[in-house]
Amino acid sequence: MGAEQSIADATAVILAGGKSSRMGRPKALLLFDNEPLIVHIARALTRLFAETVVVAAPGQELPPLQATLVRDEVPHQGPVGGIYYGLRAAKRNFCFVTSCDTAFLNLSLISYLLSQISDCDVVVPYWQERFQPLHAVYRKSVLPLVKEQLDRGELRPIFLYEKVRTRKIDEDEIRHFDPQGLSFLNMNTPEDYESALKRWQEVRQRRETETAPAPLSVPVSISVSVELFGVARLLAKTSAVSLSLPRGATLSNVLSALAEKLPVLVGRVISPDKSSLFSGYACNINGLDFVRNGSAQVHPGDKIFILSADAGG
Repeated sequence: MGAEQSIADATAVILAGGKSSRMGRPKALLLFDNEPLIVHIARALTRLFAETVVVAAPGQELPPLQATLVRDEVPHQGPVGGIYYGLRAAKRNFCFVTSCDTAFLNLSLISYLLSQISDCDVVVPYWQERFQPLHAVYRKSVLPLVKEQLDRGELRPIFLYEKVRTRKIDEDEIRHFDPQGLSFLNMNTPEDYESALKRWQEVRQRRETETAPAPLSVPVSISVSVELFGVARLLAKTSAVSLSLPRGATLSNVLSALAEKLPVLVGRVISPDKSSLFSGYACNINGLDFVRNGSAQVHPGDKIFILSADAGG
């Protein structure tokens, strides 16, 4: 499996067992982009994780999923219960935990969260003055502490954070990947659902417009930006560079131009022929798609992220 498809030693955990009382019907089964919402979310995460775990309520009906299905053993324990059963079922050392109503997952942001876990037990975003515990990374070793919380009836995940090494990801960091914070957009009511469907259509239309063939009168060059993380940033001693490329440029052209600008990356991050990344690195374009094919075309204004492909990288 390619580096762009899997984060080593990490599991995706989707919590699907909520009551959906304000929605009035099971959120996991809402149609989104012509498929059940839980299928939409699970499919997105399989592009990044080799293992996915879905935590459902006892007796909850779900469509077929490419995931390990586990169920709450004690109902109504809230997100802490879901986190506990998800961590317990995971086979890997780190878990990215999300809920079944977060349709706008940003894979680059998730990759960044995973890259921050090496010296921590929890990596959690802080958005609009609130922790986002259902868009966070948990080290599996916190499992006994989560169990103790359940035994004490402490059903808010944030009680864990003061007991362990917690890395708080603030808004400035988040906005590098997700300027509008769509990652944290939940659907709790029918109005939220309708709004999310409308926003999804807008996102799709914008993507289609951005990838449409350019008219003949457009300039012959384009500008893209490249942001570096992990080892790549340490080697380059910079976080971002701008590149001017010919129209019709490909990812290989981006890497070649980046190699010319930052030769220290050649042989460590970029291959000696300057056309590809070494297997320990992944490339994401605009926070939407991980790309490995060097012939993939880039477009004006694209933001290209180069990240270590393993947690802690």
